[in-house]
Amino acid sequence: MHNFMKKLSLILLGVAAGVMISLNFSAVADKALKTELPPLPIEELRAFTQVFGRIKSDYVEPVDDKKLITEAINGMLVGLDPHSAYLDSEEYKELQIGTQGEFGGLGIQVTMEDGLVKVISPIEDTPAFRAGIKTGDLIIKLDDTAVKGMTLNEAIKRMRGKPDTSITLTIAREGENEPLVFTLVRAIIKIESVKAKLVEPGYGYLRVTQFQEHTGENLAQAIEKLFKESKIPMKGLVLDLRNDPGGLLNSAVAVSAAFLPTNALVVYTEGRTSDAKMRLMASPEYYLRGPGKDYLTGLPPAIKSVPMITLVNGGSASASEIVAGALQDHKRSIVMGTQTFGKGSVQTILPLGNNTAIKLTTARYYTPNGQSIQAKGITPDIIDETDDASRQLRESDLSRHLRSNKVDEVMKIDADSQKANGSEDKPKDKKSTTKKRTTPLEFGSSDDLLLTRAIQHLKDGETKRKSTKTAKKSS
Repeated sequence: MHNFMKKLSLILLGVAAGVMISLNFSAVADKALKTELPPLPIEELRAFTQVFGRIKSDYVEPVDDKKLITEAINGMLVGLDPHSAYLDSEEYKELQIGTQGEFGGLGIQVTMEDGLVKVISPIEDTPAFRAGIKTGDLIIKLDDTAVKGMTLNEAIKRMRGKPDTSITLTIAREGENEPLVFTLVRAIIKIESVKAKLVEPGYGYLRVTQFQEHTGENLAQAIEKLFKESKIPMKGLVLDLRNDPGGLLNSAVAVSAAFLPTNALVVYTEGRTSDAKMRLMASPEYYLRGPGKDYLTGLPPAIKSVPMITLVNGGSASASEIVAGALQDHKRSIVMGTQTFGKGSVQTILPLGNNTAIKLTTARYYTPNGQSIQAKGITPDIIDETDDASRQLRESDLSRHLRSNKVDEVMKIDADSQKANGSEDKPKDKKSTTKKRTTPLEFGSSDDLLLTRAIQHLKDGETKRKSTKTAKKSS
């Protein structure tokens, strides 16, 4: 009788856990949708409680209830898409620290693919970048431990650690017959969000490496500095978003607002709840975090009209795609480079108490003209694969990736049909590719051929405008 009651109590605990989890998520949806709760999946809940009870009673070692429930939550979220996740107290804290621009680790943006860790992009000026880690690299071992079977959060925890300690990464890379082994020394990763320089009088270069808490303010300062340093009126500007993995949404709106007319639509989102349906404009209320002075006020008026080129590649994701899409749709900037990553989904951080949270995909991003970014990315106006000759990992390559939407799928089918019939729209301007680099390219350096071509394109445009003015005067 004692054993029977013990097992019964365990099963009831499992039932309670399953029901509470289901009710919690349903309550969130119910609050937003203001509809009746759907019926609970009784058969599935029964299976959950049976598994819970069996583990508690029969597993080779005792298992803590908290661990079982936490892993169940992890499983629910991991099974949705590559970006939804459960954040324990340590991970929640690290997420907050990461958006402020300083943390300890190797300096790589990663995702999970088929149970292994894939590199989205290395972060500039970090141990991973300097060692030659590349987009698309597949991490198969961390020190002597196989990555297969780890969650993404567990792998990230292992890669982070105290500065000056080392870790060995075993990597599988496309085109290499044998795994590559890298021994990296961890460091405090201090990300300089905005970099700027005057390429030559009248032509400026702005690079956003990641969208952090103070990116908008840093960009405003950099713009003011460039305009002051130029001895002549600014003739052209290059905004570099290559290998920018994204970051804070409000910072993406701020960067866009620096170049767009006031109140221009930057991006909008569509989701199931009312909170997931947003229209974000180039206005202080959408990019300032709390009360304070609008740091974009007082920028040189020419920043709204100076000819621009925005550089992107397969490592440009999320917030950087929002900026590139907004500038492209408003015809404020030519976009040059290669197809972007295609991470166009919104992750909302939902606190659960006890300093834990879930990161849940709640909506999709759309550019001002209504194009979905998710799994598609931004197509450049000028396709130039100079610095991106090999095909990079993209959102559409990830298992369980969120698709665009039904309308987009129909449009894609129509486009494919038109292409097959030879009636597709005029293709984007495309440049030839060059040989792959064996060492990481320093964006903005004298070796940066794409930047050189962008500056030349701006100069050609200036020459053309002058010729047009002269012709008009002559006539």
